[in-house]
Amino acid sequence: MNRNIAFIVVTLAAPVTVTAQTPNPMEPHHVATLRSVGTVAVSPDGSLAAYLLSVPRRPLDEDSGGSWTELHVLDMAEPGSSRPFIAGPVNVGRPSFRGNDEILFTSRRGSDKASALYGIPVGGGESRKLVEHANGVGSYVLSPDGSRVAFLARQETAKELKTLRDKGFNQEIYEEDRPLTRLWIADVPALGADRGDDGSKPVLVDSVDGHVISAVWSPGGERLAAVTTPTALIDDSYTSKSVVVVDASMDDFPVVSTVKAIGKLGQVGFSPNGEQVAAVSAADRHDPAAGRLMLVGAAGGFSDLLPELEGHVASFAWEDDEHLLYAASVGVWSTLGRVSTGGEAETLIEPGGPIGLSFSLPRDDGAAALVADSPDHPREIYRYDPAEPRAPPVRMTNSNPWLDDIELARQEVVRHVAPDGLELEGLLIYPLGYEEGRRYPLILFVHGGPESHHSNGWLTSYSNFAQLAAARGFASFYPNYRGSTGRGVEFSKLGQHAAAGPEFDDLIVAVDHLIETGLVDRDRVGITGGSYGGYASAWGATYYSDRFAAAIPFVGISNNISKLGTTDIPLEMELVHHRTTLWDDWDYFEKSSPIYYVKRNRTPTLILHGKEDPRVHPSQSLELHRHLKTLGQAPVRLVLYPGEGHGNRRSAARLDYMLRTLRWMEHYLKGPGGDPPPHEIDYAAYLPWAEGGDDTDEETATPDAESTGGGGE
Repeated sequence: MNRNIAFIVVTLAAPVTVTAQTPNPMEPHHVATLRSVGTVAVSPDGSLAAYLLSVPRRPLDEDSGGSWTELHVLDMAEPGSSRPFIAGPVNVGRPSFRGNDEILFTSRRGSDKASALYGIPVGGGESRKLVEHANGVGSYVLSPDGSRVAFLARQETAKELKTLRDKGFNQEIYEEDRPLTRLWIADVPALGADRGDDGSKPVLVDSVDGHVISAVWSPGGERLAAVTTPTALIDDSYTSKSVVVVDASMDDFPVVSTVKAIGKLGQVGFSPNGEQVAAVSAADRHDPAAGRLMLVGAAGGFSDLLPELEGHVASFAWEDDEHLLYAASVGVWSTLGRVSTGGEAETLIEPGGPIGLSFSLPRDDGAAALVADSPDHPREIYRYDPAEPRAPPVRMTNSNPWLDDIELARQEVVRHVAPDGLELEGLLIYPLGYEEGRRYPLILFVHGGPESHHSNGWLTSYSNFAQLAAARGFASFYPNYRGSTGRGVEFSKLGQHAAAGPEFDDLIVAVDHLIETGLVDRDRVGITGGSYGGYASAWGATYYSDRFAAAIPFVGISNNISKLGTTDIPLEMELVHHRTTLWDDWDYFEKSSPIYYVKRNRTPTLILHGKEDPRVHPSQSLELHRHLKTLGQAPVRLVLYPGEGHGNRRSAARLDYMLRTLRWMEHYLKGPGGDPPPHEIDYAAYLPWAEGGDDTDEETATPDAESTGGGGE
């Protein structure tokens, strides 16, 4: 493969030069400061929406850390009317309305030692603490009458154990001494009422055993349904959930019923009359994702309301006692639909619009607030009225107004057929200033999971920087290979017990299709991705090394044998990935490991990993790096991020990842190749607000914000 390409080289030594062809392209500081809408709640009368806005910290300007989370309120009748309620360097969580006059939220404020539940009047004024717990108030649900709150908090550590730890007895009993999260109930003082010096002391619902994931009240407030697992281990949250219903009208909270999930389990909710329960559930214990909308019988039976849906339901809301609204992924699109408890379904929002998978309905009649994104905007709030089902959703917020002045590259859906006849699809982002007939370098962004997929919405983040790459002359492709979600249960199971087989062959089929169209230069193709996408990238650097001129695995798998012994999801790997165990099929695990084919490596490989990753242990990257470096057949570099887990959370680590990976692709797909670029990076050169940075784009750089990234196995 010729890596010494003879044409003009654009290095990552400085931001892109603004030219007539790229009047205002996407730059690294734009990606680093993208804001994004998160959780939304609509007031009972439908007039207001309270929502969270994720605002990244600015690298070099603020201490590195996770994004700030602000509370904003929107007038649902007026687009662009959003106003900040609690903003700045704050972390607000889980907004909800108590009646139409008060917004509740969680936060750690002032002298708080842990997160507490607060309320703030809709008309303005100071927030006040409503409920607190020594270990913090986590997710919560307000009772229908607003007088009580059920919330999650870790169980308290015994004083004797605290004393021993202070004396140095801080040993960890691996996977056995993790504290459980329990369910608590507390009274909530009325609006304007004093909670007293001691506040409302929470009461433990000790009839609910194990680790509690979530809870929901029945409409009358007399019952409470808790989703539980036996332990706090993440593997149990994938494979061993149950729904425990308790009588919340009695002091000892007796258990009314317990239903064990048939597989993965998502949202659970009572019908308005409290007589039925719906859930987003897996079809069976081998289903990779919770994506079926089910009615849950009292005896534990699950009835699929949408058995013919070749997609995955993400969320739902009861519209009345006989109808539910649901949001679902269908291929690269999303849809909003209505289904009756008898299974009669209709599509309200046809595939083809904004990608919206979560929404909030008012208790009374009114429009829903839909959180959605599009190819030219990250997540925003859209207004959609189910009473006018054919009217398209209307975007109500604009969290990144500077994006209106950025020239974005063209994005389109691409469909092609695998050799076995299976239709595949993905998203293509053209180079900015694309010229027909010219061939371009390609970056393949492979999603994680594999029970995940790319939708035709906003695709650019710190780890999936397609628009940034487009400004530098790259084409980018986001493939939804077999095993992805969004196409129904059968399609999502096609990769089981076939790791790195047809699923990764699909990636080569996609590249070949783009070569055949005349868009892509075969000798200038790179591959990257996180988690399972990192596995695919390691496979591209070894087994398929002859097809890739650069590879960047992120928190990826290199050795399936040692992976099984170091991951925190061993049962999940058996049930929905491999469908076998190591001791029953050693040969399968060995030959589906990239290191088995390490001698094929001729691809320059940049490996990145969080040092505290519990899902894919950092040793997976250490193994791959050591073998590639020992062989010495191609350049290799390993970058570890202290304090990061399965994907980068901190602003500095995200910026480093983005600049480092983009530079690697430029060096080997467009540049001189050969020895790796220097490992040092001049971060200030890309940040207009930093000393020594390029200040030509200060206005568009000012907004802070968050982008999502990193695939999650």
